[in-house]
Amino acid sequence: MLRHFRELAGLSQEALAGRLGFSKSQVAMVERGERPPRGDFVPKADEALAAQGALLVVAEKEFKDSGIPPWTEDYLAEEQKASSVHSYQNHVIPGLLQTEAYARAVYNCNYFPPLDDEEIEKLVKTRLKRKQLFHRKPMPNLGFVIEESTLTRPLGGPSVLKEQLHSVLDFGRLRHVEIQVMPHNRQTHAGLMGPMILLETAERRRIAYIEGHKGGYFVSEQPDLGNLFGKYGILRAHSLSPEESAKLIEQVAQEL
Repeated sequence: MLRHFRELAGLSQEALAGRLGFSKSQVAMVERGERPPRGDFVPKADEALAAQGALLVVAEKEFKDSGIPPWTEDYLAEEQKASSVHSYQNHVIPGLLQTEAYARAVYNCNYFPPLDDEEIEKLVKTRLKRKQLFHRKPMPNLGFVIEESTLTRPLGGPSVLKEQLHSVLDFGRLRHVEIQVMPHNRQTHAGLMGPMILLETAERRRIAYIEGHKGGYFVSEQPDLGNLFGKYGILRAHSLSPEESAKLIEQVAQEL
């Protein structure tokens, strides 16, 4: 629809981008359906192209608010088409592995500012949708390093955690998934600076994603990118093997 009205107006993608205050690549990605429109993109485009509200109607129907911030949307767009995803988490079970009840418990911990019920349900729904990655073709290579403490932190209560641990074990049985646990007794640690997610695109281009209190950002330049991949390699080497990790996870689940 956007391309139709742009061509009808006789504008190039670059010319439209200039009128909207967005980049040419953003216009192109929206037209190709690779990224949803952000911010005031749609109302500006509707006015600039004299679409008489047509773009607004389509956007309201197709791009409902997911409740997630723009930087997370950018990451999720990369995640869904990645050829490999490797994640290190130190406080919670990684989002890709979370059950519905566990994810809801995580979002309920967002005390300040607090989220209302509608916001939480939107976020949970978006998180669960990410699991499509496990069944995508071609299959991506997925790896996770998680701290042993995440196995015992009873977010949502013991029953929620037990269900979550059994779900982790199920994912770990998939041949394109590796889950490793970093044990408590390590006297050195390469991940003290916090969580990280490393991606490899279909074109084998490497990028990293870091998320903090003020938002998330991609790392794509050297030497920072290489340093993150190096740290993750050490984390994997210092963690329990996938087989040892599965035994530990099963043991913790049985004790709940």
